[in-house]
Amino acid sequence: MSGVDDAALARQIADAAGKLLLTLRDTGMFEGKALGNAGDRVANAMILEALAKERPEDFVLSEESADDKARCQQARVWIVDPLDGTREYSEGRTDWAVHVALTIGCEPVIGAVALPSLELTLGSDSPPPLQPAHAPLRMLVSRTRPAAEAVAVAEKLGAELLPMGSAGAKAMAVVRGEADIYLHTGGQYEWDSCAPVAVAAAAGLHVSRVDGSPLVYNCENPYMPDLLICSRELAPRVLELVAEVAAAAG
Repeated sequence: MSGVDDAALARQIADAAGKLLLTLRDTGMFEGKALGNAGDRVANAMILEALAKERPEDFVLSEESADDKARCQQARVWIVDPLDGTREYSEGRTDWAVHVALTIGCEPVIGAVALPSLELTLGSDSPPPLQPAHAPLRMLVSRTRPAAEAVAVAEKLGAELLPMGSAGAKAMAVVRGEADIYLHTGGQYEWDSCAPVAVAAAAGLHVSRVDGSPLVYNCENPYMPDLLICSRELAPRVLELVAEVAAAAG
């Protein structure tokens, strides 16, 4: 990996971690929760080792590592989720991902999302072309706990709900043209969305909080309450409906 630029490095690391996770699952050494825990551990170790070797000056925020708050004073911080969708991975499903992103000045400027079971890694340096919207629209929601706000907005739009696992898988479904809207109001963390947002923004999609404000990363508290990814044409209407639903609820 030596000598590659940041975008290529992100893709290479995400891709390698994804292949490692597939190999681990295929061994049959672990099952269920033990498999998920082992996947989190080995993928995190591989990603941290690669970043320490290739970008030793940079800081890292990872879901699976202790948070060094010194990162908040740094310009360059990698934000990674070694295994997004641990449950889906451990159940043998395909809707899980590996996220590797680089923030510069709190902005997600570079990202890569590996979808290992689909043999696909999407990067901010080479996003696919955007596809036309579906009729009816398709909105992605959690397969286990769809947010009430998203369901209400989908109803107002006449959109079809598509349950799916990991945040990365959902975001990349919009990037790939399989769905039109990813609206999440159930709370996440920065590692859940940073790499997907970088790829989605590079593809030309709208990315924001559900009040329309920018997504800011490398915050002291990495909790991120909500997220919207959709086409720029759909964004004004979706944001309007989110505000309408929120006002009615409260």
